[in-house]
Amino acid sequence: MRPLGPARLTAGLDRFQRLDLAAHVRVHPPLPRLGRDDLLDLAERVDLRGRGGAGFPFARKARAAVTAAARSGAAPVIVVNGSEGEPPSAKDRMLLARAPHLVLDGAVLAAAAFGAEEIVIGVAAGSPGEASVPAALDERELPCPARTVCVPERFVSGESSALIRGVNGLPVHPAAVKSRAAEGGTGGVRRRPTLLSNAETWAQLAVAARLGPGPYAAVGTDAEPGTLLLTVNRPGTGPLVVEAPFGTALGDVLDACRLRPGDGVLVGGYHGAWLDPADAVGAPLSRTGLAELGGTLGAGAIVALPPATCPLGEVARVAAWLAGESAGQCGPCRRGLPDAAEALGALAAGTGGPTALEDVRQALGGAQGGGACSHPDGTARFVLSALDVFARDVEAHLGGPGCGRPVLDVLPLPPAEGARLEVDWSRCTGHGLCGVLAPGLVRLGPHGYPASTTVPVAPWQEHDARRAVNQCPALALRMRRPGRSPGRLR
Repeated sequence: MRPLGPARLTAGLDRFQRLDLAAHVRVHPPLPRLGRDDLLDLAERVDLRGRGGAGFPFARKARAAVTAAARSGAAPVIVVNGSEGEPPSAKDRMLLARAPHLVLDGAVLAAAAFGAEEIVIGVAAGSPGEASVPAALDERELPCPARTVCVPERFVSGESSALIRGVNGLPVHPAAVKSRAAEGGTGGVRRRPTLLSNAETWAQLAVAARLGPGPYAAVGTDAEPGTLLLTVNRPGTGPLVVEAPFGTALGDVLDACRLRPGDGVLVGGYHGAWLDPADAVGAPLSRTGLAELGGTLGAGAIVALPPATCPLGEVARVAAWLAGESAGQCGPCRRGLPDAAEALGALAAGTGGPTALEDVRQALGGAQGGGACSHPDGTARFVLSALDVFARDVEAHLGGPGCGRPVLDVLPLPPAEGARLEVDWSRCTGHGLCGVLAPGLVRLGPHGYPASTTVPVAPWQEHDARRAVNQCPALALRMRRPGRSPGRLR
């Protein structure tokens, strides 16, 4: 935990491991009561924007929910998105684990001002927030009922419509048809207007309410006032959550964490973009500042890639993981991302041939712009920016044996949990039926044999994988799950 300016969201965390209610009221002044118009005015004057990645104006979202509530006669629901399924990001889970009352303060402010029917806090199953948030709810008085909902710790679980589906008891993946939560997100059959923001946004609202617009804007930039939370990932050790004013130079953040830009810096996490080391040092950490460099702030996750690891191999690892983390409900996720991941893996391994780079770009081009959610576009931004920043490394893998560096697994990924499809070459006869039964999994080479010996299987691909395994004429396919010996699925 480290502030590079005034400690607002991180106040007291240098003295307390966790701020229970007694510690919270010692650190933070009393929370003012604000009416509907006062709260909306406050959010507009400080230009509070979502800190989950999209940066959508909070006041506009809140006004939409309030308007929908007035039109329908149904009281709104306040939803705190603390699921945070992205491996390089830890700021929201830190807040829910160590400063849960600050997050709840923001939700309570809105619930009281807007006459909410319920507060719902979404957390990742198994995360510290699963125990910390219910304990905090038990300590305080609330203007309406509140509950915690646990969702699977997957990348797409943090998407707003996926969380709303989880709140409604449905499978936790992005909705196939885009809709506005403000118009009616939660509530099952009786759809209720919903105001959803991530954990840091609610905490920022509580800070702004205590400080007021002027003092809140005393740090940051004119266009983007206040502070933000950053997750700075460090190889070989845990991440640091840093609080810094908007506009702070990325180089200052790296220096404070004793890191160097290395071969490139990823800002925004796995839906973010890579920055060249020369640009990274002076890059201002703000939405507008990073956009001018072709970057994005996203959820504020930062990874500096050391020169000892192979950049292309690192990016290929994450691209394969992202392809498996999709909901698999649209063409870009079912075909575009797996195709891109496979082509990128071949490029990194030096087996893709002279067209490998074009194969990656073509697959990503087909994945962009047509997804049911932002997952294909975000993944494409991550990979395409890497191809530009690591262009010299790409050339080495295209024109020769590669860069000669090992892949040190610097980019954080969770332990493999899904199934993998494996080919037993002692049995395979090149029949090719597996490529017909599971075209999204098994790619056949020029001679009819599977191009890969081991293929990760996403949850939405398991039906096709089972068919391919059980109908293989040569009994050459096996399914392996972590911790289990390989076997046929029957």
